[in-house]
Amino acid sequence: MSNPYLEGNFGPVAEEVTAVDLAVTGTVPAELDGSYLRNGPNPITSPDPATYHWFTGDGMVHGVRLRGGKAEWYRNRWVRSGPVAEALGEPARPGPVIGDRDVAPNTNIVRIGERLLACVESGPRPYELTAELDTVGASDMGGTLPAGFTAHPHFDPVAREWHAVNYFWGWGDQVQHVVIGEGGEVTHSRMIATHGSPMLHDCAISQRWTVVFDLPVAFDLDAAMAGGRFPYYWQDDYPARFGLVDRRDLDGAVRWVDVDPCYIFHPLNAYDDGDTLVVDAVRWPRMFDGPNNGPIESGRPSLWRWSVDTVGLTSKAEQLSDVDEEFPRGDERLTGRRHRYGYGALDLAGRGTGRGGIVKHDLDRGTSEVLELGVGCGPNEFVFVPREGSTAEDDGWLVGLTYVAESDTSDLVVVAADDLAAGPVARVHLPQRVPFGFHGNWIPTAG
Repeated sequence: MSNPYLEGNFGPVAEEVTAVDLAVTGTVPAELDGSYLRNGPNPITSPDPATYHWFTGDGMVHGVRLRGGKAEWYRNRWVRSGPVAEALGEPARPGPVIGDRDVAPNTNIVRIGERLLACVESGPRPYELTAELDTVGASDMGGTLPAGFTAHPHFDPVAREWHAVNYFWGWGDQVQHVVIGEGGEVTHSRMIATHGSPMLHDCAISQRWTVVFDLPVAFDLDAAMAGGRFPYYWQDDYPARFGLVDRRDLDGAVRWVDVDPCYIFHPLNAYDDGDTLVVDAVRWPRMFDGPNNGPIESGRPSLWRWSVDTVGLTSKAEQLSDVDEEFPRGDERLTGRRHRYGYGALDLAGRGTGRGGIVKHDLDRGTSEVLELGVGCGPNEFVFVPREGSTAEDDGWLVGLTYVAESDTSDLVVVAADDLAAGPVARVHLPQRVPFGFHGNWIPTAG
């Protein structure tokens, strides 16, 4: 049986590679001093194509180190959970894993405090890595993380704190909101009652609110017990709503606002406009609607805006773009504040076989600009890296990966965010392909 998530550039790579002094076409901006890191599923043993789901593969982190206008190295490493270490014939890494929830996180990689963490949702601990992508071990953030974690914590650059919403089917009809200080230790946590046990991939924050997406993809115990099916799927009778946690009163009552049924993996940003909360996010009309191996059979994703009356508890939604996109990113110096620009990865619904590239949205003007990067090159998330000393929202670089079908390899691509029409200023040529995966971040050199 075939499975699209085990074929082409979705398929896993078999080797860990270290390569130095990478070839570059164009010029790497000399001010880029750090590493672009990207996490994604890469099963270490051959899964059954009939039952394999893209979201369940063992995590593999890929990294490219840039410094002084050069691409110093590329590395890819499996995250050494207990099962992965055993499969590689290595000793287990130390760390506070939770029972049988020891998985190799496959979704994101972020630096929180001094820890570089590979993250996944649904209940497991994150794993700490070194700057060279070697596994240190499972992390509970110095004994402060009460349970598992999320793949999508959000950092408020003014309050200097992280907010995250975690879920686990074993908690029943509730999720967990945590606040993490700048140093990387949890300072507050609470449980929040939900309609059921939702798959809550991400959250959003504004200056005042943390937004909980209680949407109609939820856990089904019967499906989980039967096996052979991803246990989270679309439920028509599950009410769709946003929960608003007041950041000034973290233990206060959650304000719930009904929205039309949809699913959200990723917000672009949220901000306050008086008593109105504005949430920009990529909206899927349905998700995991029946047997599936991933999100590709569930409609077309596009960027929408929800304007939420935080007093009257009503909302209005409008579509901002008709471009098929996912992985929205922006200038994270403005997380929780009004933003003008957003960037997305094109052609997720095309399974990476059609036109791929980057879309830039100017939300003040209501316009979009597309940079096409080639047939079969995407989808891949691009992150925004500000130019040194810049203040303008799009004065910086977009950095991300593309697949190069002709050579069956991948490139790290650098584009000027304020001049997409000029195309890439640099392509770093990697020695192997990086399978289509999930999230990456620019990790600047600690100074």
